[in-house]
Amino acid sequence: MTKNPFENIDKDRSAIWEMLVDRDIHAFCSGDWSMVANDFIESGFMGLDGGKVPDPDTWTVGFPDLKTYKEEWLSQARDFINTAWKDEDPKKVFFELTNLTQIDIIGDAAIAHKKFDGVLTKKDGEKVVLNWQTLYQCRKVGDVWKIAGFVGYLPYPLGTQQKVVTRKMVPAGAGQHKTAGPYSPVLEVDVNKLVVISGQAPLDLEGNVIGDQIEKQTEVTLQNCQKQLATAGCTFADVFKVNVFLKDLADWPRFNEVYASYFPDPKPVRTAVQTPLLMTFLVEIEMWAVKS
Repeated sequence: MTKNPFENIDKDRSAIWEMLVDRDIHAFCSGDWSMVANDFIESGFMGLDGGKVPDPDTWTVGFPDLKTYKEEWLSQARDFINTAWKDEDPKKVFFELTNLTQIDIIGDAAIAHKKFDGVLTKKDGEKVVLNWQTLYQCRKVGDVWKIAGFVGYLPYPLGTQQKVVTRKMVPAGAGQHKTAGPYSPVLEVDVNKLVVISGQAPLDLEGNVIGDQIEKQTEVTLQNCQKQLATAGCTFADVFKVNVFLKDLADWPRFNEVYASYFPDPKPVRTAVQTPLLMTFLVEIEMWAVKS
């Protein structure tokens, strides 16, 4: 598990970290509210819900009291526990994607900047992207730090002033067939905004062409697109631009019949051209998506 960065260095910050990271994660992953019940100041407690939107005009009083927050916390904990996760120890992943290194303290008041940045993967391959942050308002009661309230579910990064760590990266877990050339299969561009996938073809992971009819090749190609999008936390519902390359435009009606079944409305804008393709490909598809 992640080590307390303030241990044996700063007693107050260490205590806040233990409360908001170590104890909170263990309690949440066990669905045991009793482990954290004493970490709150019930009188006057309030939590704001940012809805993962950077505009403060849209933020709401999501939790007007501790009872409301407890009910939501328990509901989310149950969902977590009842989900089949790919990782044998999802709690360990939770620790790895949680960051709490900035804690501002004046006297008996503190603000703790807790950030989540990473992906949890379900057994069926679905990606659960965690990229938000919470500002916890803490107060020292006697010698013990407690939570007085918070502003939570804020996007991470928040606003244009937030430092962008990278402008493009290959998502964790992305891969492609072993015969692929010198290119990335999928890129996240301008952190948490755009996702672009390279042209996908009707290939299996060994580089074998699957199908000799346009219907089968279209199905396999779209499934490959779907897998690449998923590594970046996107689905076909997030796609806004598609480029289609067909070996023969005479296949257009049969291609469209398969293609239309994969996309919800409103369907993405699209360009299609006839062009020579590698090997025995009848189709190749590339996509652009915006992260939701």
